[in-house]
Amino acid sequence: MEVRIRGPALVRGKARVPGDKSISHRALILGAMAKGETEIRGLSPARDVRSTADCLRSLGVEVYWEGEKASIHGRGPELLSPPTRPLDCGNSGTTMRLLAGVLAGRPFESVLVGDESLSRRPMRRVVEPLSLMGAEIHARAGNFPPLRVRGGYLRGIYYRLPVASAQVKSAILLAGLQAEGETVVEEPFPSRDHTERMLLFLGAELEKDGARIRLVPGELRARPVGVPGDFSSAAFLLAAAAPRPGAEVLVQGVGVNPTRIGFLEVLREMGADVAVLGRDEIGGEPVADVRVRGRELRAIELGGEIVPRMIDEIPLVFVLATQAAGTTVVRGARELRVKESDRISAMAENLRRLGAEVREFPDGMEVSGPCRLKAARLSGFMDHRVVMASAVAALFAEGESLIEGAEWADVSFPGFFSVLEGIVHDR
Repeated sequence: MEVRIRGPALVRGKARVPGDKSISHRALILGAMAKGETEIRGLSPARDVRSTADCLRSLGVEVYWEGEKASIHGRGPELLSPPTRPLDCGNSGTTMRLLAGVLAGRPFESVLVGDESLSRRPMRRVVEPLSLMGAEIHARAGNFPPLRVRGGYLRGIYYRLPVASAQVKSAILLAGLQAEGETVVEEPFPSRDHTERMLLFLGAELEKDGARIRLVPGELRARPVGVPGDFSSAAFLLAAAAPRPGAEVLVQGVGVNPTRIGFLEVLREMGADVAVLGRDEIGGEPVADVRVRGRELRAIELGGEIVPRMIDEIPLVFVLATQAAGTTVVRGARELRVKESDRISAMAENLRRLGAEVREFPDGMEVSGPCRLKAARLSGFMDHRVVMASAVAALFAEGESLIEGAEWADVSFPGFFSVLEGIVHDR
């Protein structure tokens, strides 16, 4: 599908975004591992989340889903059924890595497969710790899907992640729930902590000290779970307002977990007017309305511990850098090379097509601004975040840009272009 976007445009208005994708995955999976019925409200309709639900059904879990509501009839991990066919994770690395952790503790063989994009994503980072715990896991060439998992008796371990990763950390914790003895996971920097929060919410014995988590195996108790709006989806709308004086966007009911909102810190550092209003809590997660008013932006240097807290929003930093005064430098984001696409290379190519001056590094990018962008034909690179970041860039360009592969936005934000259209106004 191709979408045309005409710029330059001003964004003004209010919007809501779908439920948080990361939390939705975890609500489904932990609901399946808990005993009792877990009712979920605000579930993300994203294609990735549907992959998780379908895989759980193939493992014998009763999942009823209608609109933004779902119910999971959990019987504990010990009553998961051997699948009769490969578990199709679609485009979702979260589905594959987290389910590998669940299946590491089950005494049967499962095969986790994915689409062409997911089949190129590295899995050694999750295979190694789960193997140390006692599971038998085989990956293609030792690193790529499909994953063949034969679980069984697991022992708790101490594991220090070489790179901060919420998905790998979560896989180890999900395996640790089923292990003999406690499991301790330590990261170089804290990554998003939705798994830890939901484990505590469902009654797990878990302690957290900075980037160190200690988990004692035990039974989870089903409880109703609410899912706040997805901050990573809201970020695209907020970014569209940030560099334009007179622009203003309010996104309502958004999750503002501190491990997820590094992007707001960056927006403030670049000079945007950011406000977090009406804080509340849903299911152990903080939620609020977030407002951004546009201003002239300045360049920044970005790297270090903030990167894991905004890894999905870094493509937006590249885009905003084209509108900021000075040279923006982003380092320490090598993880972007192994997402659904090579997001550094993909964003560099699209920004160059628009006329931006960029220079790639192995772990980031340098962007000079402000730059007068010109409309161009842009590729979605089969990557939802590249599609949406490129759409924001097109709003800043003169003329009508065309984005190929726009349907990939549905992986995380179904209806993205309709929501964007609702707040875009001609200058």
